[in-house]
Amino acid sequence: MPQHSVTMADVAKAAGVSRTAVSFVLNQRTDVNIPDATRERINVVARELGYRPNAAARTLASKKSAWFGLVTEIATSPFASGVIKGAQQAAWQDGRFLLIAPSDDEPGMESLAVEKLLEQQIGGLVIAASWHREITVPENAMSVPCVLVNCFDADQRFPSIVPDEVGGGYTATDILLKSGHTNIGHITLTPGIPAQTGREIGMKKALAEAGITQPASNIVAGDGTADSGFQGTRELLELPDPPTAIFCGNDRIAMGAYDAIKESGLRVGTDISIVGFDDQEILAPHLRPRLTTIALPFEEMGTAGVSLLNQMAEGAPIDNRQITIGCPPRIRSSVAVPGRR
Repeated sequence: MPQHSVTMADVAKAAGVSRTAVSFVLNQRTDVNIPDATRERINVVARELGYRPNAAARTLASKKSAWFGLVTEIATSPFASGVIKGAQQAAWQDGRFLLIAPSDDEPGMESLAVEKLLEQQIGGLVIAASWHREITVPENAMSVPCVLVNCFDADQRFPSIVPDEVGGGYTATDILLKSGHTNIGHITLTPGIPAQTGREIGMKKALAEAGITQPASNIVAGDGTADSGFQGTRELLELPDPPTAIFCGNDRIAMGAYDAIKESGLRVGTDISIVGFDDQEILAPHLRPRLTTIALPFEEMGTAGVSLLNQMAEGAPIDNRQITIGCPPRIRSSVAVPGRR
């Protein structure tokens, strides 16, 4: 094993050729006249000596980086690790590698993370958030092509990939409508955030298309926690005409709803149907009955983000400044025909 980094000069000396010839061969230049036998000898010697190309030098020479950067506060989150998986797969397919820098969602950390990635001569940058929201993008992100995933900036200076919250809310409600429910309650996320606004718009659109007017009392404010799901469900069950189904703003709200329903002596999926949102891996499939929910497309957003970034790095124009990715349903056991016993 070599005790120092093997250079092109070392390969040239061992192969008995010039350093220029080694440079042409190892950089895969086909526009120079070097015999095939010489090319083969140089490649064999390089492998035997353990030569590895200098990525930074290659980037400077070709003006094209093999690296993309990903800045995110979700690097250790099992809930949204799909973004990283999708981004890595897309980068690999494009012949690039992904450098990941966690930001921990702290002031100043994101800018520092971007700067450290820029020092590695990255060719583009993805900034990903763990929940859908507006963000302030560090100014140094302007140095390279940049795409936002699961977030957006107010001025839309940067293209973004976000989940189709409206479509997801529509799908969740449609599942209940197609099962025969016409009296549907809703426990919200924190009011005003994009996820809540979009999901409620989608729900109301589905109800309107079905000709159903939803009483204002059927919508209860929550905050995304199981406790708000528990309290919100109790409020809905105390109504003079309680709903036969509840669309919960997320899976944690649904978990609280399960507890309130069981405490009332009723049964989820029999007396009251529940649909959640997120398809949280550590939660939704493990509730009993298993929770019907709408999945957030984290992996697909990561893939789309890097694919778009690759287009930008190649100089392709970007017409659509915000791309929405559909939220697919996960049909399980928590929805049934109303009144089933």
